[in-house]
This record gives sequence, structure tokens and C-alpha cells, in this order.
Amino acid sequence: MVPVFASSELSLIQACWRSLVLGVVQGLTEFLPISSSAHLKVVPVLLGWGDPGVSFTAVIQLGSIVAVFAYFWADLQQVARAIARALRHGQWAEPDARLGVAMAVGTVPIVLAGLAIKRWLPDYDHSPLRSMASIAIVSMVMALLLALAELLGQRRRQLNQVTAGDGAWVGLAQALALVPGVSRSGSTLTAALFSGWERAAAARFSFLLGLPAITLAGLAELKDAVSAPANGGPLPLLVGLVSAGVVSWLAIAWLLRYLQRHGTWVFVVYRLLFGVGILLWLRSTATVG
Repeated sequence: MVPVFASSELSLIQACWRSLVLGVVQGLTEFLPISSSAHLKVVPVLLGWGDPGVSFTAVIQLGSIVAVFAYFWADLQQVARAIARALRHGQWAEPDARLGVAMAVGTVPIVLAGLAIKRWLPDYDHSPLRSMASIAIVSMVMALLLALAELLGQRRRQLNQVTAGDGAWVGLAQALALVPGVSRSGSTLTAALFSGWERAAAARFSFLLGLPAITLAGLAELKDAVSAPANGGPLPLLVGLVSAGVVSWLAIAWLLRYLQRHGTWVFVVYRLLFGVGILLWLRSTATVG
């Protein structure tokens, strides 16, 4: 006899399944320049699950942050030791110390922008900037900017040449990613390419720069995400975090290898098709309606 689940158990199973799927989506899209926030809004809407909201999106990104810590642990240790030496002996010219400073400087714009949204846009979940049409248009605009960066970027600079000014410039681009469809990795990669960075070095800095910002955003939204009835409580969130972490690690490893030999054109094309596809879907649903 097939067991019959109680409605609460069924809801928990459904919530875990949805979190698993969204964790995979998060892991695949956080570090590829195609916008994880856009996909975390579009995929569940297309599946009929509705928008998981800003809180869930921010928290599930913590799984991706764990993957970054795991993948770049040796790099982060070197940065921490270099910062400690610089504080004791003033050796701020060391490449790893400069990388740490650039990460700190680059985090400031997105933190300020996030606080401004919290203060002046309390209903940001339902903002026009999070609409499907906005996501489609923003995705296509960013695709064109990435294409332009590919064409104009000289691709000569390496990570050991990073400066605080690079942190500020790429950090400003990172702040744009608060708008779904921009893509944090996409905007930072685009900004770095415009500054003449080599592709893999630009991606590496993008990953490291995201550590403070994504961690702070996820922790800030953790309480609201756990308490939200639609998310099913702590267990589904844990499922989403684990799946996001595993898939993110694989995505980081793949992208760094890919960018050593290829350009970003595949992501440009994907983002254009993604945006066009959303607009066509919106048109078809409006016609049916």
C-alpha cells in the first residue's frame, strides 16, 4: 500500500525539492556571468512556484560563499598573512596585501547600496526592478556591455597587479548587481575586462571580491528567510545551501579553466537569448490573458 503523507509532511518534501532545484540553479549561475538573482526569480516563476523573494535568494547564496572559501582557501590565507604583515610592518606594496585592500575597498559600494535599498525601498521584493520585463532588458544590456569589453579589453593585467583603484572600479560594478539581471560576476568581469585584465585573473578577482558582500547579505537576511512560511523552515534552506555549495564549487573550477582558453561570447549569446526568451514568454502570456 502506498503511504499517504500528511499535508505538513508533503509541504516539507515539496519545499526541500524546490530548495534543491533552486540551489542547483544558484550554484550554476552565481559565478557564471549570467545573473543568479535573475534565474532564481525566473526559474521558479516559470515552474509555477512563484518568486522566492530577496531573503531566500540572499541566504541561498551563502552556499556559494562556502564554495569560494573552500576553493580559494590557500589564496585567502596568503591575503590574511599579507594584511597582518602590512599592519605590523607597513608592507602594503605586497601583491597579496594590495589584493586584500582592493577586496575591502570594492565591498564598500555594494554595502552602501544595499543599506540604501533597505532604508528607502523597503518593498524591494515587489519593485519594478525585479519584474520579469526588467530582468529581460537588463540581461540584454549587460550582454552588450560584456561583448564590448571583450572587443576593447587588452587582457594583459594579472591579479598580482591589482590596486585599490581596481577595487573601487570593480566594486562600483558589483553594486549594480543588486538589480536582478545584471549579474554580480558578469558586471565585475565586464569592468575588469574594460580595465585590461586577463580573463581568468578577472574572474578570480570577481570571486574573491564577492566574499564579503554576499556573506553580509546572506547573514542579514537569514532570520527572515528561515521564518518565512513559504520557504518551509530551516531544513529546506539547508538543502538549498548544500546543493548551491557543491554546484558552485564545480562551476568555479570549470569557469576558471574555460576562461584560460576561451572568451565570454557564449555567455553574451546566452544572455541575449535569455532576455529575448523572457520577453517572448511575457508577450505570449499577455496574449493568452
